[in-house]
Amino acid sequence: MEQFISVLICTEFFNKKKMKKRIIILSLLVVLFIVSCESATIQDLSPVVTDPTYTANVEPVISASCTGCHSGGSQYPNLNDYASVKDASANGNLICKIEGGCGTMPPSGKMPQATVDMINLWAVNGYKN
Repeated sequence: MEQFISVLICTEFFNKKKMKKRIIILSLLVVLFIVSCESATIQDLSPVVTDPTYTANVEPVISASCTGCHSGGSQYPNLNDYASVKDASANGNLICKIEGGCGTMPPSGKMPQATVDMINLWAVNGYKN
């Protein structure tokens, strides 16, 4: 009797019609999970910098995104040191470009909004080194 019940349960579980439904539902769940994990989400989860400094926060971004072209006088403005980045931010060139208000920099695409906000906060807080 127990064997009969086990066979009946197994047969019911692996029923072709029900199995197709389970596979479809599972596939949809996997697709939804993958789609929901986009790069913007990672940026949103990163901690917000509340008191950025040039050395700790701004310089790594500028080095990674800007100095490939904007160093050594090859492109205006020169962004290879604190004074140059501060001047470019103070006169609006850098901030306008990274916000996308007067063209978009870097050429690879707009920086994540959290990074732009951090550089703006650095400027608002007085360009701390």
